[in-house]
Amino acid sequence: MAHPSILVVDDELLIRDLLYDFFSSQGWDISVAENGEKALEIIRSKKIDLVLTDIKMPEMDGLTLASLVNRSHPGIPVVVMTGYPSVDTAVTALRNKVADYVIKPFNINQLFKLVESKIGESKDDDR
Repeated sequence: MAHPSILVVDDELLIRDLLYDFFSSQGWDISVAENGEKALEIIRSKKIDLVLTDIKMPEMDGLTLASLVNRSHPGIPVVVMTGYPSVDTAVTALRNKVADYVIKPFNINQLFKLVESKIGESKDDDR
């Protein structure tokens, strides 16, 4: 079985590096993008099983990215992360059909289990 492929989208290099290092150490195929436009380019060019994106980013926020991914690639779950949780962003996330909403700072092991479960759910949906 192929290792899961995830795309981490965050304008903070530290977060991208942390998630890249952690998921890579689990044998996963990781792509990283610093913004929504770069993320969409990656999604168009390779198979991605899940997108893990920050909400607050310049130019295109993570909720807009989630909406675009859900429109163009409805089989790819999108998990959003935020250091600024609010009812408004949670409601918008639900409207954009995000797979889950994670509050920073997060526990990396819990995040791993969440991402793993969301990929499992999307694979079950594909059957």
